Amino acid sequence: MYYVIAILAFGVLIALHEFGHFIAAKACGVKVNEYSIGMGPALFKKQGGETLYALRLLPIGGYCAMEGEDGDGGSADPRAFFNKPWWQKSIILVAGAAMNFLIGVIIVGAIYSSATAFTTNEVVETVDGFLYAENGIEAGDRIYSIDGHRVFYSSDFSIYMDRAGDTVDMVVIRDGKKVKLEDYGLKPAQYADGYRYGVTFGSVPADFGVKAKYTLYTSVNFVRTVWMGLSDLITGAVGLRDMSGVVGIVGIINDTGHQVEEETQSKAAALEQVFYLIAVIAVNLAVMNLLPIPALDGGRLLFVLVNAVTMLLFKKQLDPKYEGYVHAAGMAALLALMAVIMVSDILKYIR
Repeated sequence: MYYVIAILAFGVLIALHEFGHFIAAKACGVKVNEYSIGMGPALFKKQGGETLYALRLLPIGGYCAMEGEDGDGGSADPRAFFNKPWWQKSIILVAGAAMNFLIGVIIVGAIYSSATAFTTNEVVETVDGFLYAENGIEAGDRIYSIDGHRVFYSSDFSIYMDRAGDTVDMVVIRDGKKVKLEDYGLKPAQYADGYRYGVTFGSVPADFGVKAKYTLYTSVNFVRTVWMGLSDLITGAVGLRDMSGVVGIVGIINDTGHQVEEETQSKAAALEQVFYLIAVIAVNLAVMNLLPIPALDGGRLLFVLVNAVTMLLFKKQLDPKYEGYVHAAGMAALLALMAVIMVSDILKYIR
């Protein structure tokens, strides 16, 4: 069951991504030739005005085909994507990622709707044997940031402390004022009851406002997680073998669902964790799609902005065919990378 949910989730997220482009294109007056849910042979087609709406056999995505979207400049239609002003193109390109992010927020909000309390960033006590009480964290402090990273709740504290070096620049809210604890040497230690850093955090009842706030906090943390992963990849902290593609992610969702169901004897708890992972994936797709990589929305957006600048300065745009070459090369590279990651995922499961 969890395999099916994971596969369908990918298809729905991609289809909704394209729906974001679709509604933005319509709002900006761009001619949309076809909006399709799914890929492959059409099961159902209906012409609605200028747009063909289709439901296709394979539930693995969808597409929004706009007039003149390839940037070839060949369409004389003033409603072609290519002929629209740069700010409208930008809105259309960003709309797909915005839709994915919105879906992630909605899923998190639905999960949190049944929550009764959330942990906070307030230290309520330090455990017995705490080593740094004299010149560092005190009970009543709210951990504001660690090495410049905002701390919203207790898990943020552990994440950024684990990623820090021997010392950190920590900011706490104490008596209503920000207090800097520069080069603070708080290190993991074996405290009683398994506390790694010797502090415990408070909690707050989950009314509607708190649920909304923590939904936003969690969604922002998803974005930060993506950036941390990209940073680790660039610095070499993780390698290609640590990356997962569609096959690996589907496997992770399936394994997580079965594991949680086995531990809790509850399908509801398992489904909650599965949809939490789907929310992570939705936000991940939003961020990754806006990276300035050729063939992705972010790469196309980069060319839109470059063309806007060149038009402003030189009254001339870049030759569209060169942009096409760049995106074609980028797509080939992305497909090759996806193939390598897929093989890596399969080998992990075989082994």
